[in-house]
Amino acid sequence: MDSSSEEKRRVGRGMLDDDVARRATFGERSGALLTEAQEVAALWEADVGVLIFDSAGSPHTSELMQRYQIITKGKFQGINHDDDRRQQLLGEIARLRRERDRLEASVRGLTGDNLPSAATTELGDLEQQVERALGKVRETKVHILEEQNSFLRHMMSEEGRQRAAVEASALVAELIVPMQQPATLVGGILPGRWRRRGRVHVAPAVAAAVSWQWQLRAYS
Repeated sequence: MDSSSEEKRRVGRGMLDDDVARRATFGERSGALLTEAQEVAALWEADVGVLIFDSAGSPHTSELMQRYQIITKGKFQGINHDDDRRQQLLGEIARLRRERDRLEASVRGLTGDNLPSAATTELGDLEQQVERALGKVRETKVHILEEQNSFLRHMMSEEGRQRAAVEASALVAELIVPMQQPATLVGGILPGRWRRRGRVHVAPAVAAAVSWQWQLRAYS
């Protein structure tokens, strides 16, 4: 039997007496344990920690934890920041849900859906809210109607002025034509707008032309 097999048997039985062999075996076995831990972490995506103490080491883990915290300080800070942000978002979501429930209850009250479960005080407050809302609706309606009436009056006045200007232009044209051709229009018929209530109203220029024609006939 060689020395290696004898050493393996002694390792299996108990603690090695040889200090050199014990240290060498400890290094090999601890390396194997770390390899197994890495494989477990890779296979199951888990965080695996291995603590190994030899006979000469201290069983206290405070120094080891301090080293671990220093190494992972930035990672922990990021996790804490994410947790704080998550808590803020959850609080905001809860607040928005409460606000939504309050608004839905208010809308149901305005539409009369949950009136049987409302108290007398709530019904009185609801009645006042409805009256104020109706008052605002009436004021808005009156304001809109006044604006529309004002616009219509303005349009009618503009249309009236334009119509009066057109009629005045036509009247001037009708008065100028008889002055140019008095003999033709003396025995003719005056325009319809000059007849009112059975009487014929003649403009001064037309009357002068008619008088001149009758004077010529009297002296001829």
